[in-house]
Amino acid sequence: MPFIRVSYLEQQYDIHQLEGICRAIMSALIQHFHVPEDDMFQVFHEHKAGEFFYSKDYLNIERSDGLIYIQVTLKSGRSTEQKTSFYAMLAEELSMTLNIRKEDIFIVLVDTEFEDWSFGNGVAQMLQPPVRKV
Repeated sequence: MPFIRVSYLEQQYDIHQLEGICRAIMSALIQHFHVPEDDMFQVFHEHKAGEFFYSKDYLNIERSDGLIYIQVTLKSGRSTEQKTSFYAMLAEELSMTLNIRKEDIFIVLVDTEFEDWSFGNGVAQMLQPPVRKV
């Protein structure tokens, strides 16, 4: 049930690269967090230069205008090991397949609880008992 927001500076990535970023994120979510393949909710935000700010060298990481912010909102409960291996795999995949510099991949995980989600119809579906097919 992750919800992903990806933000980047305008004209840095084209539609094919964005599709590749989407696939890489899903692959990492499936492998490290055991997310179902059809549980995909991602939005991409392109920002004008006057709307996109970052430190070029915070923590001695040299960033460029190719920086992408990847915010993953998801149910709490993942281990530190799962999270760190998720970061590493996603950075490696984006670097290898799309030639995005690892220094430009900024990932933040936001933990939530089941009551924090409604997937539609004004209902907190994750609080409902599972529906059994007969």
